[in-house]
Amino acid sequence: MPLANLNGIRLFYEINGSGYPLVFCHEFAGDYRSWDLQVGYFSRSYNVITYCARGYPPSDVPDAVADYSQEQSVEDLKDLLVYLDVDRAHIVGLSMGGNIALNFALTYPEMVSSMVLAGTGTGSDEPDAFRKRVVEMSDGMRKRGMDSMAKYVYGPARVQLQEKSPKAFNLFREQFMEHSPIGSANTFEGVLSKRPPIFELGDRLKLIEIPTLIMTGDEDDPCINPSLFMKKNISSSGLIVFPKAGHAINLENPDLFNDSINEFLNLVERGKWGPRDFGDGAGSLT
Repeated sequence: MPLANLNGIRLFYEINGSGYPLVFCHEFAGDYRSWDLQVGYFSRSYNVITYCARGYPPSDVPDAVADYSQEQSVEDLKDLLVYLDVDRAHIVGLSMGGNIALNFALTYPEMVSSMVLAGTGTGSDEPDAFRKRVVEMSDGMRKRGMDSMAKYVYGPARVQLQEKSPKAFNLFREQFMEHSPIGSANTFEGVLSKRPPIFELGDRLKLIEIPTLIMTGDEDDPCINPSLFMKKNISSSGLIVFPKAGHAINLENPDLFNDSINEFLNLVERGKWGPRDFGDGAGSLT
């Protein structure tokens, strides 16, 4: 089992295929297995790297909340790439992983060739209510284990997967319920409840020159406004909205998800994905 020893913690990772490095960062309710449909597609052309964040077995599960933060998640990703001798890569993140990918690009832009931010920004619209809810669920996992999260996967931005593919939904639910309650509770409290809302990053987003693809489902309500905000403030970004789609768009619509990223990467690698051209303004007079 491949485990990277990184400053006192071990992270599990998998590498498939060969070519330019393409890294996938998973969401809170997922792990490295969540990307299986992407690994099979992209490993034909890329050196695909998936991993489990700290708190997600078979990676280590620190007991203390203090060992979990978004900043630490960014450092874990950087340390993993250094461990694997990867100087620069394309980075894809979903939800929690999208926040990690974005903040990794803000912190280490020289290591990012492009980034895909999917389903990113939950909690930005109502940060106080979001933090309160996350801390309550963290307490529930510590007291009652993962059984306390049994209804989580049936939320308004999750049921779309169940409707489209009951088999994929059941696999997602089974894998989620296998997670460590301590690791999940600490991730909720240490990472998600304390990360800044996307709307607080406006000035920093304006400085990003990295080619960026933003993706969201049109029924993933908590991520729609943050996605529009990122599109408005990252001049090198494009936005794709998946119709009749919820949060786990990589599982709901894997063909559209994969094809969209593949086209994006092809444009980036051909030097055809630049900053937005605002034109000469004449069109605004019509």
